[in-house]
Amino acid sequence: MKLIDGNIASPLGFSADGLHAGFKKRKLDFGWIVSEVPASVAGVYTTNQVIAAPLIVTKQAQQLEKMQAIVVNSGVANSCTGQKGLEDAYTMQEWTAKKLGIANDLVGVASTGVIGEFLPLDKLENGLSKIVVNGNADDFAQAILTTDTVTKTITVEETFGKDVVTMSGVAKGSGMIHPNMATMLAFITCDANISSQTLQKALSQKVETTFNQITVDGDTSTNDMVLVLSNGCTQNQEIIEGTEDYDRFVAMLHVVMTDLAKKIAKDGEGATKLIQVDVTGAKDSLSARMVAKSIVGSSLVKTAIFGEDANWGRIIAAIGYAGVDLDVEKIDIALEHLPVMIQSSPVSFDQEEMEEVMQKDQITISVNLNSGLESGRAWGCDLSYDYVKINALYRT
Repeated sequence: MKLIDGNIASPLGFSADGLHAGFKKRKLDFGWIVSEVPASVAGVYTTNQVIAAPLIVTKQAQQLEKMQAIVVNSGVANSCTGQKGLEDAYTMQEWTAKKLGIANDLVGVASTGVIGEFLPLDKLENGLSKIVVNGNADDFAQAILTTDTVTKTITVEETFGKDVVTMSGVAKGSGMIHPNMATMLAFITCDANISSQTLQKALSQKVETTFNQITVDGDTSTNDMVLVLSNGCTQNQEIIEGTEDYDRFVAMLHVVMTDLAKKIAKDGEGATKLIQVDVTGAKDSLSARMVAKSIVGSSLVKTAIFGEDANWGRIIAAIGYAGVDLDVEKIDIALEHLPVMIQSSPVSFDQEEMEEVMQKDQITISVNLNSGLESGRAWGCDLSYDYVKINALYRT
């Protein structure tokens, strides 16, 4: 597998565009991804019981197992907007389909931004009047952002027989991030020949260890989704579950999803440090992931990391309330390469060396539960003063 320079339109048969339609005052706020042909589709969505209108429309379209376009606006979430919001989401789908000359059900819709505001249809009409096929795909990556400070993209290539398959991902998200999904939108395009059923299995298999292992603030949003489109334009032999080709495809998906997940965690609102938690020695992989996410989700751990304080007591406390079966007398903890606890007892460390370690912009917390052979990983960020400022002023 090879990492290459690219964007969401790099796979064969895809294009994308982004522009300013007026959903936000100045920044790009409207975009789409378009495939030349209907593509196999897979998706995962928020577990919040309050589901935004665009997700209802997109989940319904996905049931037909083909999708040709995804249209996105930022600035207005079209969430908690009742029957009118649902009608507006269907209008967004219908107008996009008409613009492209395709069936309504081949269009997925996504919105992100302020909850409780109706979608301004005049802005939607304005955006659709200006957007083009084969536009600027880099602008799409900008158009889906809200409080993000950077775009989040990745492109990889892999050889399948004589064919080179390309997969690209783009995402947004920096606040209300605690997936089982959160205010996180991620779109992945690929030119491989794979059925929707097999694609869904691959996506569902990898979401638990990637997007569902990040947290910024513990809030789960109403608008969260990950969509994968694979249009078969490479014309490779169909990828079938249980084959080496399937394993390589899943590996591509894992690399793309992990990279996007880490970039979301690193770009958490007001974040100054990326936190990675590696848990080993667990009785099962779910327990390992639960412990890792409990640590990285702890507000006290996050503030300690922001303050560059090697407060391992907060880490052991987060392990204790993770809700997993463990031997509390056998736990090892290290910050980067420096042990702070062995067999649940504190150990001395060089203070100057620890201060140097804690100044890094990425901190790895390693935990060995010494209770089994399974491992898990999670990512998050520190909790800074700026997080409060950003969210206190979000509507203004």
